Amino acid sequence: MANLKLVAGVDSSTQSCKVVIRDAATGQLVREGRATHPDGTEVAPAHWVSALETAIAAAGGLDDVCAISIGGQQHGMVALDSQGAVIRDALLWNDTRSADAATALNNELGGATEIAKQVGSVLVASFTATKLRWLADSEKANADKVAAVALPHDWLSWQLQHAKGQTLDFGNLFSDRSEASGTGYFDPTTSKYRRDILALALRTDREIYLPKIISPSAFGGTTPSGIPIAPGAGDNAAAALGIQAQPGDVVVSLGTSGTAFAVSDTPTHDASGAVAGFADATGRYLPLVCTLNAARILDAATRILGKSHDEVGLLALSAKPGANGLSLLPYFEGERTPNRPNATGVFSGMNLNNSNPADIARAMVEGMLCGLVDAVDALEKLGVNVKRIILIGGAAKNPAVSQIAAALFGREVLVPPAGEYVANGAARQAAWALLGGDAAPIWDLGKIEKVCASATPDVIARYRTLRDQTEGWQ
Repeated sequence: MANLKLVAGVDSSTQSCKVVIRDAATGQLVREGRATHPDGTEVAPAHWVSALETAIAAAGGLDDVCAISIGGQQHGMVALDSQGAVIRDALLWNDTRSADAATALNNELGGATEIAKQVGSVLVASFTATKLRWLADSEKANADKVAAVALPHDWLSWQLQHAKGQTLDFGNLFSDRSEASGTGYFDPTTSKYRRDILALALRTDREIYLPKIISPSAFGGTTPSGIPIAPGAGDNAAAALGIQAQPGDVVVSLGTSGTAFAVSDTPTHDASGAVAGFADATGRYLPLVCTLNAARILDAATRILGKSHDEVGLLALSAKPGANGLSLLPYFEGERTPNRPNATGVFSGMNLNNSNPADIARAMVEGMLCGLVDAVDALEKLGVNVKRIILIGGAAKNPAVSQIAAALFGREVLVPPAGEYVANGAARQAAWALLGGDAAPIWDLGKIEKVCASATPDVIARYRTLRDQTEGWQ
């Protein structure tokens, strides 16, 4: 063990902070730790620091670690004043109060086609630019204090460089392409910030400091004890790195949000708004579709049915595909794709025959996954090459999810061993920067399960009918 070069990878997600310590060369897991984050769609960033410290301590500390990198939840707005202090609680990606601001900004920037051409994506409430516009319109006194804007992982990487009580220097604030591409004021094709869009969003002509963009295999700073810090990445880009995705792979991740994303050699510009044209953590691109409702739908199922997650899964598998006509539109927290921030969930087709735990469980799992089937379909329509579907995330551990996913996708689904793939991707990035080379080291992911099931296109068709019928009245 003494001869190993160890790296640390962090996943600072919406719900928790996970830290993995791995061998840089092989990826072997040495130890790990975790801590929880507060609930809510706005959070004081100090909670992220305390959770990171707790998770690092639970992972045995960093005394023998040679490099560290942080993956984090995308989009959130951390507004800083001229002294580097946080001005207000950070608005997270799933805070939808900026939906009207998104509509306004898209219109001011020439409409959906034009903004997608400029920054790869149509702006929605999740994007940092829309949250800054909300701040300018709703909390002008706070907006007037803004001297710098960071995203959650940027801010944590910045905090890692300073001892408590030490003066913070904006010159040490750094990020990567994947995170910057989720702001709405960064062009992933040119890898340049669009400061004109930032100024328009915040309604200011002041110079606002933004994190410098670090190349994927470089270090951006060091901790007070001398541990180099790699650039980090947005959570989905880090997961793609952790799963070692290549062009042709579509990763379906079932965490708090549901995402379907692909590694691509070319950028995308989707004027429909369904596909966000992000950058990945290697220098390529990461076209991505995000739904707001994934693992929490299964959490809701456990509360509704009074069962554990495994019991909900077994109930779902005991029911027939299609849940005897019961369908769920799972917009429990509004929705991002399709863009319905004020929508609510809908059960449809309920009758005395399907009013039972098994059919309700089946409908909830199918409803959660149907939105991701739509997501993969949107990627394919945009010309993204889909050779393999890889299923990851907390909800992928449920015994029903992979079987029902294979039926709904109508193709083989690959399920790698359960793991913290965002944290693993961050660790792999740290290893890349530490060891050098043209690409990140290849690690053994373990046995990948191949799951097949009879296709159920009628379930998808009924879901899409419900989706289209409810548009405009939710």
